[in-house]
Amino acid sequence: MHGRLAFPDVCRISNLPMIFNHPEYDAHEQILHVCDAEAGLRAIVAIHRSRDTIAAGGVRFRPYPTDDDALTDVLRLSRAMTYKNVLADLPLGGAKSVILGDPARDKNPALLRAFGRVLERLGGQYMCGPDIGTTADDMDVISEETPHVGATNQQMGSSGPPTALGVFHGVRALAAHLGYGTELRGLHVAIQGAGAVGSDLARHLVEAGARVTIADVDVQAVETVREQVNVAVVSPDEILSIEADILSPCALGGILDEHTIPSLEVRGICGGANNQLREESDAERLRARGIAIVPDFVASAGGVIAGTAAAGLYPQAEMPGKLEGIYDRALAILGQATADGATPHEVAHRMAARMLGES
Repeated sequence: MHGRLAFPDVCRISNLPMIFNHPEYDAHEQILHVCDAEAGLRAIVAIHRSRDTIAAGGVRFRPYPTDDDALTDVLRLSRAMTYKNVLADLPLGGAKSVILGDPARDKNPALLRAFGRVLERLGGQYMCGPDIGTTADDMDVISEETPHVGATNQQMGSSGPPTALGVFHGVRALAAHLGYGTELRGLHVAIQGAGAVGSDLARHLVEAGARVTIADVDVQAVETVREQVNVAVVSPDEILSIEADILSPCALGGILDEHTIPSLEVRGICGGANNQLREESDAERLRARGIAIVPDFVASAGGVIAGTAAAGLYPQAEMPGKLEGIYDRALAILGQATADGATPHEVAHRMAARMLGES
């Protein structure tokens, strides 16, 4: 065949040992560096584990300081998706993709369709959905090139509401574990992020009688939440050190580290952001401070639970039970961590490995 290929080329990886020796590499099944110069597409697709030949995870679209930062992110996110899908009792493994660029400037239909052709070449191994920087509208465009897409407008629309509902169930489990009981009335929750997940979570919590403080770099997003429900507002710089019962990170990940953990004034953490720990060792830092955390890949499973049901990967009638199951799973992990003197992340990883048959 002469001329430009009909599909984006898979870029050759010049130094494979660099991938295999990467600290976040976990025997991933496939890592694809994809480019389409004409469409302006530069992306990395990582399939961590497949179950029944299928893996699922979102498409993140954001600028990265370096290409290695993008690789690190997609490796961590795809591994977390495996844990998320397995622990949510979904019949699929985990994958993730990152599109490198500024979605406000670089996103366009031609680029999204080019990405859709990448998925189509994978033949159903990877089913994608929205993530930071992408929306249900974007999934509609991608679906013009491939059927392997979840959370389109026709299927379900935004994944924010079911993700927020799942986090709400996780907060309930954390509150019960901490001895506040099953009622959230009077509980003080600090939410970082007023986007699709944080705003819906605030509504659920206020309706349950909780007291909510929220912050976001987007002032208008915060004002929109305050117009809808009764919340207090603080600056983004204050939210991680505010005195509250529970912190709920619902923005970008990597916020919990050696610098921020010492300043936390909460008893527990449960949020919808992916990869809230900057490093795995940060889980032990939280345990040493007596701060319980619901692993983010457990709490934030609502979106993929709803999206895969909408895509027909399991019966729709089972979806409410799987969403409510986040409460039981989170409570079991927190209880086992306390009994074992381990971190909730360690317990959740072991549980997922057993379910994958990798223990």
